[in-house]
Amino acid sequence: MAYTAHHKHARISATKVRPLATLIRGQRVDDALAILKFQPQRGARMLEKVLKSALGNAEDLRAPNIAGLRVTEARIDGGPMFKRVRPRARGMAHIIKKRFAHIHIAIE
Repeated sequence: MAYTAHHKHARISATKVRPLATLIRGQRVDDALAILKFQPQRGARMLEKVLKSALGNAEDLRAPNIAGLRVTEARIDGGPMFKRVRPRARGMAHIIKKRFAHIHIAIE
């Protein structure tokens, strides 16, 4: 049985978190937490929180072997965007996209 946790509307771009998700995909949960702990990126803190939440969900649902759980799915999807306008020269404007991400973790 898979135990999941999600962080929707995380205020970070999905492209910044995806390399960290590939680091932990397929790892045991304690190894994945150790990997994320020593990563300097801000996205690693977000992934770490979601992974701990999935582990807490497994404990709450009384998983038989908590020590042997592995990260089966670490998916980072793009979320909505805030769109802002930045004035430029000669009356033009550029769109600034403030991106969000949806973080999905499943352990099994």
